[in-house]
Amino acid sequence: MKVYVVAGEKSGDKQGTLLMQQLLARRPDIEFYGLGGNRMHSVAAGVRDWAERAAVIGVVEVLRHARFFLRELKAMEERIAVDKPELLILIDYPGFNQRLAERVHRRSPGTKIAWFIAPMVWAWHKGRLPKLARNLDLMLCTFPFEKKYFESVGLRTEFVGHPLADDIAVTKQGDKREANLVGLFPGSRLREIDKHFPVFLQLIRKARKTHPEWRFEVSASNPRIEKQMRKIAIRAGFSDEDLPPISIGTYHELMDRAEVALVTSGTATLEAALHDLPFVLVYKVAWGTYLLGRLLLTVRFIGIVNILANAPVTTELIQHEFSPQRCMRELEKLMLPEQREKTLQEIQKAVACLSKRGGAAAHAADAILSLL
Repeated sequence: MKVYVVAGEKSGDKQGTLLMQQLLARRPDIEFYGLGGNRMHSVAAGVRDWAERAAVIGVVEVLRHARFFLRELKAMEERIAVDKPELLILIDYPGFNQRLAERVHRRSPGTKIAWFIAPMVWAWHKGRLPKLARNLDLMLCTFPFEKKYFESVGLRTEFVGHPLADDIAVTKQGDKREANLVGLFPGSRLREIDKHFPVFLQLIRKARKTHPEWRFEVSASNPRIEKQMRKIAIRAGFSDEDLPPISIGTYHELMDRAEVALVTSGTATLEAALHDLPFVLVYKVAWGTYLLGRLLLTVRFIGIVNILANAPVTTELIQHEFSPQRCMRELEKLMLPEQREKTLQEIQKAVACLSKRGGAAAHAADAILSLL
């Protein structure tokens, strides 16, 4: 059996690898081809490692690399038309994969198309749902509420569980909580750091006067992010001695130790929830982007925990509400044992639905083979 797979970032490479391994365990005769990262390439030499070049974030960066992406898109369309594989599996990476699905559906109708880790069209682009239904044969979603959206347009859909729930269940250590430790997670992109970290620094200054017992630690996703944080701190008048510890790549370890946290909207909020860490969601963007987002957003909340619960389980401090004063007030509430425990129980209840026995990749593999 010939199967093509396409992933475009580190997270997609990891989940693609797990899915390929699960499929091979069930069907050792599968031959994999396509695009992914070094992990997927190690499983099947026919999958080319392009993840480093493909992991482009932001409209400007994508436009700057437009020729590269158009060339890869055309090449993959041609290869599939010639090879006529039984199946194409798209893994996350919506900007590229939605276009590839449309081309393959039109030119190679004999190739079935499955998508693992559904695009978040339910939040921004519900108008794209009918097009996805036309182009795909199977959607594998990782949040249970997504199923109704895709099925409403006639697309065969399976909820397979969330890969993060599998990963964190294995690694988290819930016995390491440190009293009065506040974890700060300002984001993984430079523009997020520029918007969020100055507010965090103002909060630290205020807290040292009113809550000297609080300790702060910051997690940076890579050395470039850490360097940017230190530049901002110097401009704000912080010396190295005044600045709280900033460590690289310690998201999960800090989420295991902190008592409460401020977490930038995105995947990190789901990670915090799965680590049983009570947190306040924060986010700030340019005002034009914010106003456009308010017009396009079709959901009541932006935090996945609140979306899952359909209730304000965690406080969302967005745009002008994200201030040192509001952060202080919300942290003071979470530092109260009764409120912290209540919030934690609601968080745990909201994310409990994301785990499925056997793991997301195994359920995805079963659904794919049932399609074939």
